[in-house]
Amino acid sequence: MLNAVPYTRDLVLVGGGHAHALVLRAWGMDWLAGARVTVINPGPTAPYTGMLPGHVAGHYGRDDLEIDLVRLCRHAGARLILDKAVGIDRDRREVLLEGREPVAYDVASIDVGITAEMDLPGFAAHGIGAKPLDKYAARWRGFLARAVAGEVAPDVAVIGGGVAGCELAMAMAYALREAGVAPHVTVIEAGPQISGMGAAARRKILAAMAELGIELRLEARVMEVTADCVVLADQPAVPAALCVGAAGAFPHDWIAQTDLPQRDGFIEVGPDLGVSGDAALFAVGDCAVMPHAPRPKAGVFAVRAAPVLHHNLRAALSGGRRKTWQPQKYYLKLISLGSKSAMAENFGVSVKAPLLWRWKDRIDRKFMDRLGDLPAMARPAVTGEMATGVHDMLAAKPLCGGCGAKVGRGVLSGAVKGIAAAQGDVVTGAGDDAAVLRQPGGGFQVISTDHLRALVEDPAQMARIAAVHALGDIWAMGAQPQVALAQIVLPQMSASLQERSLAEVTRAAEAVMQAAGAQLVGGHTTMGAELTIGFTVTGTRAQMPLTVSGAQEGDVLILTRPIGSGVILAADMAGQADGRDVAAALAVMGQPQHREALVLAEVANAMTDVTGFGLAGHVQAICAASGMDAVLWRDAVPVYAGARGLSDAGVSSSLMPSNRADAPVLEGDDPLLFDPQTAGGLLAAVPEGQVEAVLAELAAQGCEGHKIGQLSRGSGNLTLR
Repeated sequence: MLNAVPYTRDLVLVGGGHAHALVLRAWGMDWLAGARVTVINPGPTAPYTGMLPGHVAGHYGRDDLEIDLVRLCRHAGARLILDKAVGIDRDRREVLLEGREPVAYDVASIDVGITAEMDLPGFAAHGIGAKPLDKYAARWRGFLARAVAGEVAPDVAVIGGGVAGCELAMAMAYALREAGVAPHVTVIEAGPQISGMGAAARRKILAAMAELGIELRLEARVMEVTADCVVLADQPAVPAALCVGAAGAFPHDWIAQTDLPQRDGFIEVGPDLGVSGDAALFAVGDCAVMPHAPRPKAGVFAVRAAPVLHHNLRAALSGGRRKTWQPQKYYLKLISLGSKSAMAENFGVSVKAPLLWRWKDRIDRKFMDRLGDLPAMARPAVTGEMATGVHDMLAAKPLCGGCGAKVGRGVLSGAVKGIAAAQGDVVTGAGDDAAVLRQPGGGFQVISTDHLRALVEDPAQMARIAAVHALGDIWAMGAQPQVALAQIVLPQMSASLQERSLAEVTRAAEAVMQAAGAQLVGGHTTMGAELTIGFTVTGTRAQMPLTVSGAQEGDVLILTRPIGSGVILAADMAGQADGRDVAAALAVMGQPQHREALVLAEVANAMTDVTGFGLAGHVQAICAASGMDAVLWRDAVPVYAGARGLSDAGVSSSLMPSNRADAPVLEGDDPLLFDPQTAGGLLAAVPEGQVEAVLAELAAQGCEGHKIGQLSRGSGNLTLR
């Protein structure tokens, strides 16, 4: 995340469609100096349309067809905002989002695809559109499992007899049959015949559908979709435990509500893919229409448009000359037939054979490999004469972000030994989560400071995580957060981008502080090499705050969050993590823990938060201060999804070796015990007799709580069982 070139322009890509995915890949190979890239998409992955029928049929797993946007954004140096666009303010040049404040742009591109949600009575409640693909695929997986279990009838209705509807009908019929269920699949078409193909191709598709026992209803007008059937005018109802809409391509509602130039809800673009009359906006893929060269909605056009879009985005950001694009009139259609067989059609000629499915499979996998096999992150080479030790440090793991960038516990302990002992109103100083001050009017105040080297490119998300992380010390002492001061280091950037970034940071931090009952009252900003965000936080407590030194024999250790975030973030830096695991971990890290703190503070004898020194280090801190030994139960320690597999594969944070050396475990071993956590869980020593009541109260508050070990009288030793 080191930024040697100042940022001056914001490029925002709205949607994770095929064209934008290819632009991100190209951007990572040849980025434009000074351009900060943002991607906005509802989820961390985007499905590839070409493999959807194969996934539905059971030939591909979920991972095979999902484009990992988290990895692509890491490769491109872009930030990924997981949210849904709901509008565009072209006067202010802002993208409006469903769940957070607007995102400003200098240049933006829209690639959000289409929807197949239908305006039919009952469809919203009982049907599912074939697009967006991710929603349909998830609904299909659930239906298939329930049909196999005998919980629902294997009755499927597909509204729309075009290529997409027929292809999905064959895929679903094949999958149900292969699962040992006798399917009843019906395609409902309003016209006199299935559409979107020539006569010869139509005959082959009809034959393939007949082989799978698919019923066809022609010239059928849908009146209503119910929970168990599709009601037709002048024809018998079609049984349907699952109703899929595939009758045409519909634009997203939010686009129609903007002032963008449109044709039937699709965004008008010119030959350069720029939005008509707007030099700062582009649109591509199924959500766009080219009046000068109208084409069907097909993924092939988005893929072919990507190189031109990439060039023209750079041109718009740098004042360069744009290229034009003329989509081809004819293109090859490869249609899956349920089983591993396919039909090819082009220029009115069609051929059907299993060999064609293998050809299609090779094409699809090659496309996905382009987006999955990304080059490793290059490190700048240092040449010439070096001081002793430089070579060894450069050969080590890259410095991690978040708490993985902390100084090791042993080094830090040595550094604070020379600090004078607490005196006067200072009750406790260096060595605990926060300093404790005695208040003149009674009660106590705690004060702590924390800052984090950025672990994501999004200033708002980073601010939220840093705020939760800083509050952890206050919560761990059982105090009520009071006020916070921010310390923000921005990468060098233009004044307009400084204003945008600071506004995002401030809004996100204030939301966290307010939720915790604290006030953000100011702070300090500067520019530097990379984004770094921290907070100094105070809190109050009527009685003596909790410390690490009060644990009692027999206390049970309760942990409120999984461990393994350091491993996931280290893998993310190297492009090795699953984007869904990264997104899930970051979402947890950004959630405040004030409810957990309120429950635990009432009963805990000692408490801390698990951060940079890892679970073992923080358990050892309680043990050493309280005169205890600890037994940790390996299988009881919660772990973030994906972290165990990455750890077993040898992935680790740059701080892990130091953590392992500073908190050795006498028996048993698990590298994740030494994994540095950012915004980690609260760790409380709770009397054994109150554990179940505490866990029940945490659950009642919608919080996690895990019994992970127990303390006994000792001298600070840790054992893993």
